[in-house]
Amino acid sequence: MRQAVMTQPGHIEFREAAAPVPGAGEILLRVKKIGVCGSDIHVWHGQHPFTPYPVVQGHEFSGVVEAVGEGVTAVRPGMKATAAPQQVCGICNPCKRGDYNICDRLKVRGFQAPGCAQDFFVVPEERIVPFPDTLTFEQGALIEPVAVAAHSTNRVPTLEGKNVVVFGAGTIGNLVAQAARCRGARKVMITDVNDFRLQKALDSGIGATCNVAKEKFTEKARAFFGNDGFNVAFEAAGAEAALDDAVQHIQKGGDIVVLGVFGSRPRVDLSVVGDRELKLIGTLMYRQEDYRQAVQWIENGSIDTKPLVTGHFPFEQYAEAYRHIEKEAATTLKVIVDLD
Repeated sequence: MRQAVMTQPGHIEFREAAAPVPGAGEILLRVKKIGVCGSDIHVWHGQHPFTPYPVVQGHEFSGVVEAVGEGVTAVRPGMKATAAPQQVCGICNPCKRGDYNICDRLKVRGFQAPGCAQDFFVVPEERIVPFPDTLTFEQGALIEPVAVAAHSTNRVPTLEGKNVVVFGAGTIGNLVAQAARCRGARKVMITDVNDFRLQKALDSGIGATCNVAKEKFTEKARAFFGNDGFNVAFEAAGAEAALDDAVQHIQKGGDIVVLGVFGSRPRVDLSVVGDRELKLIGTLMYRQEDYRQAVQWIENGSIDTKPLVTGHFPFEQYAEAYRHIEKEAATTLKVIVDLD
């Protein structure tokens, strides 16, 4: 089978490797589509602190069940499926209480463990996520980022009737805004410094946008939310300025969920956090129920992934996909690598 190996930052080598064989409790998938994630780009640049080289990347993907090992009952050959990429210990305190997404010994396929950038990929049954034939393989490759949005929007007690601001209109921010709407948010605004991303948000049905490089956030928020303001914020930009806007302008007692990956340690005005009884909430990845929620939302049309896909590249042009993302960053969201 074909296999793409990142041997060092900025270099992908294609190899022929033996196809894996599923053991007991394992499933062999024929990989169809792989989504390129922002974290993958960090690895490409040599800026991911927890990824050694060489590494087989790929953790957002869709495929077809090729074969199943002994004892597998969740899926059968021919079914469409994806899988969560976590490898967890099962014995640490987070795992024992069900929070295996923050396992003390967490490894993620495509980073600390081999990923799916190859024709065939073996996954354990407990991580498999089947999806219906009505979903395309492109939609299937977007289940993983939608699961991120499902998990993060479930980190607050409720979004029902809430006014929400999402800071950052990249793929994750867009999906978080859509997920907030799915969870009953009254009004949702999204901010960014890129008009292309903000237009994609409007194309996805988000209620309002604000280009914080050109417009005053406080004025746009007041015009959209009125005197009620907003009481939930999601920081998906990884930018100190965005986090500060959330802290300074959210309603007293509000919830701020932090998704963004910060390149340097941001300064947070904790006097404001304390004085206004704000809640800063972390979020990491997802659990299996978040994948199932993602499938449901995509299947019933509550979340639209189509506007987010801005390019396709054949498997043999894996490196070109990365270079395209670098060169066309201003007009690129989700790039898909096609294996067939």
